[in-house]
Amino acid sequence: MQSSQNIPISIPFPSRWGIHAAIAGRPIIWGILIINSITNNRVSGTINFRGTPIPINGYWNERTKQIRFDSPYATFLGHLSIFDDAPIKIRHLILSGQFIMNPTSLQAGEYGSWVATTDTTLTGPPVKSDSLPPAGVFLTSNLLYGTERGFKGYIGR
Repeated sequence: MQSSQNIPISIPFPSRWGIHAAIAGRPIIWGILIINSITNNRVSGTINFRGTPIPINGYWNERTKQIRFDSPYATFLGHLSIFDDAPIKIRHLILSGQFIMNPTSLQAGEYGSWVATTDTTLTGPPVKSDSLPPAGVFLTSNLLYGTERGFKGYIGR
């Protein structure tokens, strides 16, 4: 197994991610994050919590693996990490961090945590990880590969 410092990782695009957000540890929403492009460190795509894609725009820092993107209702800040599941040859890409609700939201000023995941086929040797992925990895996988319950969540507009 290789160390994660030796493996170049980046956000694939276009890509589809399951996303889960919580305020004070309480789940508030599930949905789908689409990253359409990253050009000159600028991120564009959509986020879909209630069945209607909402545009997002932001920034990606390749060196620090940090992302920031804004929707009309919230600002998301996060970091990219990976978790390799060698027995099934899957590399989980995990974006996780904090968000704050914007003034246009009924929940303006509220803040919480979020996690978004997607996966790719593990084509090389797995990266050694000293920890388990956050539980959100398994929850958001359901959004990508099975249930549509993500659109039953609520996030104030």
